Amino acid sequence: MPARHPFISVWRMPGLDPKFDYATWSPHVTFWEMIDKLELLLLLARERHFGRAAEAAGISQPSLSAAVKSLEEQFGLTMVERGSRFRGFTPEGERVLDWARRLVGDARSMKQDIEAMKRGIGGHLRLGVIPTALPFITSITLPFHERYPAVQFTVTSLTSIAILAAMENLELDLGISYIDNEAVGRFQTLPLYEERYALLVAQHHPLATCDTVSWREAGTFELSSLSAQHHSTCDPLGCSNGWPDRRSGPGSCASG
Repeated sequence: MPARHPFISVWRMPGLDPKFDYATWSPHVTFWEMIDKLELLLLLARERHFGRAAEAAGISQPSLSAAVKSLEEQFGLTMVERGSRFRGFTPEGERVLDWARRLVGDARSMKQDIEAMKRGIGGHLRLGVIPTALPFITSITLPFHERYPAVQFTVTSLTSIAILAAMENLELDLGISYIDNEAVGRFQTLPLYEERYALLVAQHHPLATCDTVSWREAGTFELSSLSAQHHSTCDPLGCSNGWPDRRSGPGSCASG
């Protein structure tokens, strides 16, 4: 087995205790051991429960608690608010989580890059996709799989907010979502396509003869659509949860 090199790089986290005692840093902690502990910390942040996080990691709860305690001792701060149960992260713990996401993400990318150099591009890509984009997803995954057959995909249908949260916690590699109404933060974005919406009505419906229909006009009728959490299109005239309020009775489109 290849030898593991000691983790000797030291970084100072902005906003943490400037009196941090670097002498307490164990020279026997390797880079990958540190990454493993940070992975456990991220699981705790996701599950918000020591027992569930330990189960997700496939270890005992005392082992998880010991790993978190070891990180706290090495950094010289308290990261988790403890009581009879998990109560959350301290402000310092939240800062460590930010760094953990970066470091774990970079470590995973490094592993994948090395594997790609040795064996060609392969692995497992986890995609989060909003429901309205699901019919489109095969136009991306199929050509990619033809070019890189060793790559496997897992596609999960999620809301745009859930996609961003999962990517932030390193639970997804890619997200296909709206980018107009959500703060994408540090993630890079690439426009894929623009959507056009069509209103389907019966042949003798008052709006059947309209060439175009505004959101407010459509909103005066009972509509069958995705729930508000799954769409983010809103009329400039004002709407509630993505669709206009029906404050007047059904009408018809303006004649031109």
